[in-house]
Amino acid sequence: MATNNAPALGFHSKIERNVTLLLVLSLLVVTIGGIVEIAPLFWLQNTIEKVTGMRPYSPLELAGRNIYIREGCYVCHSQMIRPFRDEVERYGHYSLAAESMFDHPFQWGSKRTGPDLARVGAKYSNDWHVQHLKNPRDVVPESIMPPYAFLASNELDPQAIGAHLKTLTVVGVPYSQEQIDNAAADMVAQADPNQDGAGVTARYPKANIGNFDGDAAKLTEMDALVAYLQVLGTLVDFSAYKPEENER
Repeated sequence: MATNNAPALGFHSKIERNVTLLLVLSLLVVTIGGIVEIAPLFWLQNTIEKVTGMRPYSPLELAGRNIYIREGCYVCHSQMIRPFRDEVERYGHYSLAAESMFDHPFQWGSKRTGPDLARVGAKYSNDWHVQHLKNPRDVVPESIMPPYAFLASNELDPQAIGAHLKTLTVVGVPYSQEQIDNAAADMVAQADPNQDGAGVTARYPKANIGNFDGDAAKLTEMDALVAYLQVLGTLVDFSAYKPEENER
């Protein structure tokens, strides 16, 4: 045994003792690995798929996303359905890069103490989400999620959201000046079905209009978070999605 391993151990020992040789071989391995990872990208027209339906978040949805991040929801929930049979059968179509193109930062995640939320939009009613956020065990007895009932008491300031939209344009999110100017009004209108929501749906197609938290008297963080959850995974028209169009 010792005789058979001696040549291999001797060569390995020679590499470890020769700094120059170790550096050259390390660079060679890194170069090969880099080529293997990068070369396939030259056969793609774009690393972001061509899809129909994606748009920036509405002001209310964006506020809800901010709350989602603030409360650390991403720690227990991912938003990335991997292209594996078990995940597709459980959650739906695998996630596309285009679905996160307006996320700064993206919420892919890798830990799932709770289920993936990439396709949670329109899966449950607004009332279900509100009750689940107030006391998770009322609807999912085995849940270990903490309650977020306080969100229904925290009111939102619509005047602050316009500046956020304007800031996101700096990193490439295509909000128009019209969307920025109407941000505060759109936030209020989306959470109040008694108002004219035509402007909201015109600027943000497929936006859900409704009294999300069940209290029409005030605009709350609960409204925003539920609006955000209800839009996740609902924008892309998968019936029109053609993966082959992304190949050269």
